[in-house]
Amino acid sequence: MTALLRYQAALLVRSQRWLPPVILYAVFLGVGVQSGQPILDSLGYAAAALLPVAAWLVRICVAGEPPAARACVSAAVGPARAHLAALLVALVGAAMLGTVATVLVTLISDPVSSDHQIRVPRFPAGGSGLLAVLACALLGTAVGALTTWPLLRSPGRAVPTMLLAALLSVVVTGSPAHAAVSGLVTGSQKGTVPLPLLPLAGAAVVTAGALAVACALTSRRSS
Repeated sequence: MTALLRYQAALLVRSQRWLPPVILYAVFLGVGVQSGQPILDSLGYAAAALLPVAAWLVRICVAGEPPAARACVSAAVGPARAHLAALLVALVGAAMLGTVATVLVTLISDPVSSDHQIRVPRFPAGGSGLLAVLACALLGTAVGALTTWPLLRSPGRAVPTMLLAALLSVVVTGSPAHAAVSGLVTGSQKGTVPLPLLPLAGAAVVTAGALAVACALTSRRSS
C-alpha cells in the first residue's frame, strides 16, 4: 500500500492539477480571513472552506491516472486497493493544506471572542481549529468519493452534485462538518474553546463508509 500511495502522490504532484483547488482555497482565505479578526471565527471559516476543496482533490486524484496505467495498477494490486490509494492521497493532501491554513490563521488572528471582550487562548484555539479542519477534510473526501467515478461517471452530473453535497455538508444541521464549524462560531461568541472530538469521530465514520462503498463498486465495475 505504501508504494501505491507514493505512486498516487507523485501523479498528483507532477500533474499540477492540484493548483486550481489550492489557489481557490487561498482566495477563500484571503477574502474571508483578515489579520486581527477573532480567532475562532476565522478558524471556522478556514475549516468550512476546506470541505469543497477536499472533494475537488478527490476528483483530481481519481481521474488523474491514464486509463492504461490504471488498468495495469488494478490488475497488479486489485481495483479496490488502487482506488483507495487515490482517495487516501486526496485526504492527506486536504489535511496538509488545512493544517497549514490553521497555523497561519492561528498566528494572524486576534485571540479574542466575537465581541472582542474575552481573551481566548491562542494555541488551544488553534488545536480546536485543527480538529475542525480534519473533520471537514474527512467529510469533503467522503463527498468526493460518492460523487465521482465509479458512482457518477458524467461530469455534467457529478460536478453539480459534488458542489451541492459539499454545501449541504457545511450548512445542514446534523452534519459533522456543520457541528465542528458551528461549535467554533458558538465558542467565539461565548469566549470558550470547544473540543470538536465528536464531530471528528462522526466524520471519520462517514468517510470510512463512503470509501468502502466507492472501493466496493470499483471492484464490481472493473470485473
